[in-house]
Amino acid sequence: MITLTAEAAKQIRQSAKESNLQGLPLRLAGTRNEDGSIHYGMGFDDVKEDDTTYTSEGVDLVVSATSKDLLIGMTVDFVELEPGKPQFIFMNPNDKSHTPPTE
Repeated sequence: MITLTAEAAKQIRQSAKESNLQGLPLRLAGTRNEDGSIHYGMGFDDVKEDDTTYTSEGVDLVVSATSKDLLIGMTVDFVELEPGKPQFIFMNPNDKSHTPPTE
């Protein structure tokens, strides 16, 4: 399962509306870097034949077969790590660089 926080889902819905892409699922992707960490990508896309689909916080998500094992158990959040610079973050126990939140 892949999970979105309420804030991430709100931002994704807003982005879809602003881009006139409502109705398309959000594709999440991951590739393993040489150091073992994961590089993430996301964008609105159609569902392909071998994709796995999820729904979290009312947002439809799609993941390719090649990314699925890298992303299972991941949570996507939208936070402000630096004042005035909100961004998506990927909390993924499959990522070597992942540090679980302490809060």
